[in-house]
Amino acid sequence: MEKKETKKEKKGMNLPNKITCVRLVISVIVLVMLCVPWSSLGVEFPIYNVYGVENVNLKYIICGVLFLIGSVSDFLDGYIARKYNLVTDFGKVMDAIADKVLVNGVLIILAYEMPSIPLVVPVIIITRDIIVDSIKMASGSKGKVVAASWPGKIKTICMMIGITLTFFYNIPFAFIGHGIQLDSLFIFLATIMSIISGVQYYLANKDFIFSEV
Repeated sequence: MEKKETKKEKKGMNLPNKITCVRLVISVIVLVMLCVPWSSLGVEFPIYNVYGVENVNLKYIICGVLFLIGSVSDFLDGYIARKYNLVTDFGKVMDAIADKVLVNGVLIILAYEMPSIPLVVPVIIITRDIIVDSIKMASGSKGKVVAASWPGKIKTICMMIGITLTFFYNIPFAFIGHGIQLDSLFIFLATIMSIISGVQYYLANKDFIFSEV
C-alpha cells in the first residue's frame, strides 16, 4: 500500500509541484498589483520617506516581498524534487511557466516603470528564453535532454537579486555614499549571462538540431 501511495504521490500533486503552483499564484498577484491603475480606482498606497533618502511606495515593497518569496520557492521546489526523486513532467512544465511569469512578466513592467532598467533588457532576456526553449524542444524531440548550464543558473540568480533590490529601492545600499546601484549591476550581469548561456546552448546543440536523425 505504501509503495502505491508513493508512486501516486510522484505522479500527482507532490510537495514540489504544490510549491510551484503557489509560486505561479504569487506571480499573478504581483503582476496584478503592478498593472492595476490603483489611483484610478481611488486606492492610494502610502509613500514613506526612509531616512530622507528614498520615497518608498508601499506597493513596490509588497510586490518585492512576494517576489522574494516566489524566488526562494523556485530554488526550494527544485531542491526537494531532486533530493527525494519527486521530479514529474507536470512539475517541469509548471516550473518553467511559473518562472517565466514571475521573472519575465515583472521585468517587462519594471522596465516600463523604472528608468534604472533599459527596455532592451527584457527584449534580450525574452528573446534568449525563446531561443533556448526552442533548442530544448528540438533536442527533446530527437531524444536528447539539454541540461541547464551554469551561465543560465547564474543569470537566474542575478536577475532575481536585481529585481528584488529594484522593488526595495536598492535599500540598504542606497544609504551608502551616493548609493551603490547594485540592482542595476545584478540586472546587467544577468543580461550578459543570458547572452552567454544562449550562445552556449546553441553551439552545444546546433549539430544535433540540424542533423537528419
